[in-house]
Amino acid sequence: MTQKIGLFALTGLVLALCLLCAGCTDTQGTPGLAENKVSIGYVTWDSEIASTNVIKQVFEKAGYDAEIVAVDAGPLYQGIAKGDIDCTVSAWLPVTQANFWEKFGDDIDHVRKNLEGARVGLVVPTYVTIDSIEDLNSVSDKFSGEIIGIDPGAGVMQNTEEVITEYGLEYELVASSSAGMAAELRTAINKEEWIVVTGWTPHWMFARWDLKYLDDPKGVYGGEEYIGTLARKGLAEEKPGIYGILERFHWTPADMESVMLAIENGESEQDAAKAWVDAHPDKVAEWIGEN
Repeated sequence: MTQKIGLFALTGLVLALCLLCAGCTDTQGTPGLAENKVSIGYVTWDSEIASTNVIKQVFEKAGYDAEIVAVDAGPLYQGIAKGDIDCTVSAWLPVTQANFWEKFGDDIDHVRKNLEGARVGLVVPTYVTIDSIEDLNSVSDKFSGEIIGIDPGAGVMQNTEEVITEYGLEYELVASSSAGMAAELRTAINKEEWIVVTGWTPHWMFARWDLKYLDDPKGVYGGEEYIGTLARKGLAEEKPGIYGILERFHWTPADMESVMLAIENGESEQDAAKAWVDAHPDKVAEWIGEN
């Protein structure tokens, strides 16, 4: 009887120790623990597909189990504010997603700017002979009275609706997707037809074709943008290793465009991201905190 009690006590002690270990927080990835998991939300712009797949690879190199979640901008901000999504590296601020930041920003941790020198606006091929949004109405027939956009929930689409109102444009904003917009642009350029699209920098299309932004004298699109890293409140305390990588992640428009262009040239999102990560070991080590 004493032996059985001792055996039960020993089994209970082992079980308790296992449960205690399972609750421990590690600053670096440890397979199997909840603290090892990180969810990364993103909007499906070509730029953010590139950055999100790169940061996913970085987390995995550090030993974390990273999951990426594609959502529209509104649900992305809401998900981070509610704690359903750990982080994102695809916040376009201060203008493009200003309405989402105003609504949810108080409940979100703004970690840092991860890319500077971004821009948003209306884009046309350089052979188009107008240079300002103010000139669009005078040549609306050449554009078939359409501005080719992306997904309806994107901040640039809401800003463009405001542009149409502010400038009194007699145009329809046609919702599509990032890929759909680029396909329409490619078709028009191949035929040397006039087209105006919602565009942003960094984007591979500027490396592929001769394009220009239309001047925005009313400043509806704002000036220079940045891409920011956001996290849910409490992530820094609960998962400091993950948060540390987010704090250190920062790259250039040229870095991002190289990944985007590789994807456009036929590589998978995962392979393009991996190739960039493998080609920049010092930068990745810096982000992970090994330098």
